[in-house]
Amino acid sequence: MNTNKPVSKVLVLEDSPVRLAAIRRFCDEHNLVGLKARKNRLTSVLRSNIDLGAVLLGEDYGGSLAESAAAATRIDALRPELPIILRRAEGSGREGLPPALADVVCATYSADDTAPLVSAIDEYLFSFDFPNALVRGISEITEARLAGMFKHLAASWETPCIVRDRIIFGELFSLIPLESAWCRGYMMIQTEEEPLAAVVRGTALAQGDVGFRELNELLGELTNLIWGAFKDRFLGGADALARSQVQVPLLINHKHRYISFGTDNPQLCFKYRLTNETTGASAELDQRFIFSLNWSPEDCPDSAADVDVLIEAGELELF
Repeated sequence: MNTNKPVSKVLVLEDSPVRLAAIRRFCDEHNLVGLKARKNRLTSVLRSNIDLGAVLLGEDYGGSLAESAAAATRIDALRPELPIILRRAEGSGREGLPPALADVVCATYSADDTAPLVSAIDEYLFSFDFPNALVRGISEITEARLAGMFKHLAASWETPCIVRDRIIFGELFSLIPLESAWCRGYMMIQTEEEPLAAVVRGTALAQGDVGFRELNELLGELTNLIWGAFKDRFLGGADALARSQVQVPLLINHKHRYISFGTDNPQLCFKYRLTNETTGASAELDQRFIFSLNWSPEDCPDSAADVDVLIEAGELELF
């Protein structure tokens, strides 16, 4: 797996151990993290906070084509933003599929020919090229601000991930625009209120009672610190934004824990965990970058830095 590229989590719905082994190898080769779910837990998994990029569904999942179609219909109802990629028993087209299944799958492939699967993964998950310098820079900026602000807590993090879901994580989130000549969108940080309160309670950040107002201030301050450093490193001067700009509305549905930024573009997701080693309490921070209005990664200020470093190290030469 290429450790310089973000991964994407995919839900794998297959019954055959042979098929599962083949998909596991495919995932290892294509920066995917495969997750399995028992049939009787599928609905609860889809309603959970697990961030996903796609669903890989076997045509015979559940023992029949009808059961597979029922699972696909359920996925489409609960997480319509997730691409469903169907493995056919024979061929790689949609011939012979029930209309309900044909309508919700975005692509098909066969076990003997995974080229359509590679194309679908590229189209729906890795269609956005997030420069290595940008991904690494976000991690460095955020990790430094977490360490500086939460000095008495231990911080850990996962591999950056590309997600397609639109689920709101927790009750508390901050949202701040990102505006530059090469990108426009938002940075969002989400967390659960009670775990965050528990993890900071008793530290220098919150000696007394911790209410939602104190937590709002903490998350707001963290967001501003990260945004300020991100702006200085990646966004450049404001004069580049003098031209007219298009805006799209955000849509938030609290009942269904759903947020839309007016685009189907994949999101760049970072997950961090803060742990109070004295009490054992921990809280997760879900940080997402949504480039929904403008995206020209080739103009990212730090993008040339990777090449410069390799040239200086003698690993690349100009000719």
